[in-house]
Amino acid sequence: MMQTKFGVLLVNLGTPEAPTTPAVKRFLAEFLSDIRVVDTNRLIWWPILQGVILPFRSPRVSKLYKSVWMDEGSPLMVYSKRQQKALADRFPDTPVELAMSYGKPSLEDAIGRLLERGVTKMVVLPLYPQYSCSTSASVFDGVARVLKAQRRLPSISFIRDYAEHPAYIAALKASILESFEKHGMPDRLVLSFHGIPNRFVNEGDDYQQRCQATTQALSTALQLPAGKIMLTFQSRFGREPWLTPFTDETMKGLPAQGVKHIQIVCPGFSSDCLETIEEINGENRELFLHAGGEKFEYIDALNDRPDHIDMMEQLVSQHFQP
Repeated sequence: MMQTKFGVLLVNLGTPEAPTTPAVKRFLAEFLSDIRVVDTNRLIWWPILQGVILPFRSPRVSKLYKSVWMDEGSPLMVYSKRQQKALADRFPDTPVELAMSYGKPSLEDAIGRLLERGVTKMVVLPLYPQYSCSTSASVFDGVARVLKAQRRLPSISFIRDYAEHPAYIAALKASILESFEKHGMPDRLVLSFHGIPNRFVNEGDDYQQRCQATTQALSTALQLPAGKIMLTFQSRFGREPWLTPFTDETMKGLPAQGVKHIQIVCPGFSSDCLETIEEINGENRELFLHAGGEKFEYIDALNDRPDHIDMMEQLVSQHFQP
């Protein structure tokens, strides 16, 4: 009987290699070329992407990356590497690799390293708590594409999402309560998730339901009064309708409703990144305060908190069976 050799593949979205216009342009070109992300007809999309979006968006986005860049690199990469190391420390006899759907380290390289170490069962953990066709399914596509070139395939356990996993909810609860202890009870706790087009949901993507499931589970765990917690969606792109309510419009409107103190967390992001640090703790902070809000606190993503690594350990180890 063949002995099972386990391996773990953590996958996040990706990030530019540097906060420069050329690096951002390369990253955006790869990201926005994925049909899971933008499914517009290629004959229509390519001219728009190459002729309009990349030339005009890349310089602006590179400036935003410069504003959040850490000494060790992009925040998403820094925290993802810390997560990988922390999880590898929990499994000293099991290889744990990190890959990005776009950019480096690539899925090809990470899976190649696992196979070189004799892995016969690969546990794939996309670092997206709530499933979406534009994120988790894209990881599935990428893994399948890499393995398509292999003669000998490993067994695969693909973790679809963990929107309601008890350890995930417990880690979120702990981080939020720490913020409450430090800053006081807010008038409103806002849960901001990355948005997707309404059309994706209408065509079967259950992402919105998974975000609602996380919100409900967290509301129950925190035992907050009715109306104290709310769900919003951020980072919309393009002209077609996206999931609402929008985070930025919510920030503009809350002070007029008497909400002067908010705390905001982004449960759909496993690592802090441009969308949490600059968009939420920068742009949306300014929107709220300019509209008359008085106190705005951003609650960090779970990053490499020990309780977040506990959750990853639980998720992965459930699949460590021959």
